[in-house]
Amino acid sequence: MAKHKTPMLDQLESGPWPSFVSDIKQEADKRAKNPAGLDFQIPQDCPDDLLGVLELAYKDKETHWKHGGIVGVFGYGGGVIGRYCDQPEKFPGVAHFHTVRVNQPAGKYYKTDYLRGVMDIWDLRGSGLTNMHGSTGDIVLLGTTTPQLEEIFHELTHTLNTDLGGSGSNLRTPADCLGKSRCEFACYDTQALCHTLTNDYQDELHRPAFPYKFKFKFDGCPNGCVAAIARSDFSVIGTWKDDIRIDQDRVKAYVAGEFKPNAGAHAGRDWGKFDIVAEVVDRCPTKCMSYAGGKLSIDNSNCTRCMHCLNVMPAALKVGLETGATILCGAKAPILDGAQMGSMLVPFIPVEEPYDEIKEVIENIWDWWMEEGKNRERLGETMKRMGFQKLLEVTNIKAVPQHVKEPRSNPYIFFKEDEVPGGWKHDEKGYRERHMR
Repeated sequence: MAKHKTPMLDQLESGPWPSFVSDIKQEADKRAKNPAGLDFQIPQDCPDDLLGVLELAYKDKETHWKHGGIVGVFGYGGGVIGRYCDQPEKFPGVAHFHTVRVNQPAGKYYKTDYLRGVMDIWDLRGSGLTNMHGSTGDIVLLGTTTPQLEEIFHELTHTLNTDLGGSGSNLRTPADCLGKSRCEFACYDTQALCHTLTNDYQDELHRPAFPYKFKFKFDGCPNGCVAAIARSDFSVIGTWKDDIRIDQDRVKAYVAGEFKPNAGAHAGRDWGKFDIVAEVVDRCPTKCMSYAGGKLSIDNSNCTRCMHCLNVMPAALKVGLETGATILCGAKAPILDGAQMGSMLVPFIPVEEPYDEIKEVIENIWDWWMEEGKNRERLGETMKRMGFQKLLEVTNIKAVPQHVKEPRSNPYIFFKEDEVPGGWKHDEKGYRERHMR
């Protein structure tokens, strides 16, 4: 029987959707009965006390978790988020309630015995409550005590051959879409790149040395299934250089109703006869498509890779053959200066092992950001404060029209001394004049 009465939390179970409250109650009930006879290494009433402290927070309209302080595993500065309750006498089961982040595999492909191994560790040494997955991508193990951290870490690394994820002012756990393993639109191997950079940048992942957090995310195509453009300081989004491939016979098959548009995604609803002009051509954001005489034409020079036509007619349209990626920088969620999307830095880059070109861009950015970034300032905020031009300079990337956000509004043009032929000279009044040879 539950130790704490939770009338407000109980209301969250009354709606049509599954509730986290029900999940916590289920775990609390399992621990109270303990049919497996587990020798729990943390207080057995941990989930029950978690419900109690949450109910109290709802009642008082303030949190009862205090600052986590410094807690972690030996040799690592990240991977564990410390959490302590400010009512330990009332809720001893959650006096300590640390979160452990576990680095997910590329593409989040798991074997069932691996997942069972993680759950066995957490049932014994944690609360049994998990979050699959956190917003960065990690497996999030919710709630354990300080003495258990080293034990959990040892079992994860030695038994399951896995590692902790990132937390704090460091590289966060890189995340990617399924890429070429499942998706015909993928323009590069997201899993290979994600896995390689995760291994190569272990020091940056586990030992915080940055001004603030830094996230990699890898989308295989512009559909953006991990939303890299909105959620990562450094996003790599698959694209192509050449033309969209068109199978005109299959275009006609779509028009004739032989293929279902959107790959049959709306099969449970009758949208009427497929209209290629209304549903594809007229919806092109740059109006670069036309359909006449039973033939679909695309002005590829004006295509912005929005993916709409490919999504509607995947059997007839394919991405180009000259594939690679676009790199964008500076996306973040609201903290200091509001949310912002990534800004395009590299229009096209080949994505081929050992990925030296991509690593060069990353490391140039890090060198600059670690030197110029303020404490708790994301890369996007440093870019905004110091100017996109500065980012181009430190990464040795030549400016192109795609870098321009809007036409300039300042009538003055400022030159650096090395940009002026012959340099500057000063007259007797101290005015600086342009000296032309």
